[in-house]
Amino acid sequence: MVSLVQICALKLHRVKQDTDSSMKKLVYLSLGSNVGNRQGHLRNAIGRLESAGRVLAVSSLYETEPVEFTSQPWFLNCAVALETAMTPKQCMAAVLKIEREMGRQRTQEKGPRTIDIDILFFGNMIVDSPELTIPHPAMHQRRFVLEPLAEIAPDVKHPILKKTVDNLRDALPAGQTVRKFGKS
Repeated sequence: MVSLVQICALKLHRVKQDTDSSMKKLVYLSLGSNVGNRQGHLRNAIGRLESAGRVLAVSSLYETEPVEFTSQPWFLNCAVALETAMTPKQCMAAVLKIEREMGRQRTQEKGPRTIDIDILFFGNMIVDSPELTIPHPAMHQRRFVLEPLAEIAPDVKHPILKKTVDNLRDALPAGQTVRKFGKS
């Protein structure tokens, strides 16, 4: 026979689980576009991110030269802080849906794109699965990611490398051109 104390404890445990599962996480995203109206695509994507949570901060826009596949137009990039109750996989699905709805076609790896949205950090979580890796595995090597991110989250620590975004940016070698873009 179950006692009243056990029932109350079970109810309290369920309430705690419900509260924990709906706790909001702070997610940092990198957005980029190098096709068509780059600034318009970024603004459109930022607006659409409201379906995944609440946009708390957006960096300035930065014009950046392409890396790896360099025979393509320059990018506009920015970083976004998003508060969400989603899980990392749910957030990734939402981001991919936004990319698809905005016409993103994955025809060439690292090639031109209307919009690219990458999850950089998801709270302090570390995710390593075939579908998703968080923190983004190459972010610490990319000035086009770290420069905008340092503007809105300079003191956030990489959960694996244990260095702040500012430290990671400052440790990059000279090279890739990243410059603020007009009025953003």
